This record gives sequence, C-alpha cells and structure tokens, in this order.
Amino acid sequence: MIELISLVVISVGVFFFMAGTIGLLRFPDAFSRLHAITKADTLGLGLVIFGLILQADSARSVVLMLIIWILMMASAATACQLLARYQKRSDEDMQHDD
Repeated sequence: MIELISLVVISVGVFFFMAGTIGLLRFPDAFSRLHAITKADTLGLGLVIFGLILQADSARSVVLMLIIWILMMASAATACQLLARYQKRSDEDMQHDD
C-alpha cells in the first residue's frame, strides 16, 4: 500500500514539474514565467521527496531529502527575486530609452 501511495505522490510531483515547464514556455512575460516555474518546481520537488520519504529505509535518508528540499526552496526564491529585479530594471531602462 505504501508503494502505491508513493507512486501516486511522485506522479503528482512530476505533473507539477511538467506544468511548470509548460508555464515557462507558454506564459507571455518574464514575471508570470518566473512565478510558474518557481511555484510548480518547489511543489513538484516537495511531492517527489515526500513520495521518496515513504520508501526511505533510514532516518538519515529522510533528513538528507528534507535538507535538499529546504535548500531548493531557498535558492529558488532567491533566484526568482534576483531575476525579477533584473527584469524590472531592464523594463525601466527600455522605457527611459523611448
């Protein structure tokens, strides 16, 4: 039963990864693309890690996977903030050039 639940949770996580990628490719502007990719990837990785935790054989593995997810959330938020700030400055520079 645990294997089935794990498979379902991992599959939903992969779905979120795919949805984020589609959003990255299809959304019209940089801000909505950033939102799609950071939110979907964070949730997707969280679900994949949760599914893997259900199958983990040691507490060490669980802790390592949780640390990876926490570091990914922090880095995704930081990278998104920096990219959004850069895009905003680029947009402002383009408006001043007109």
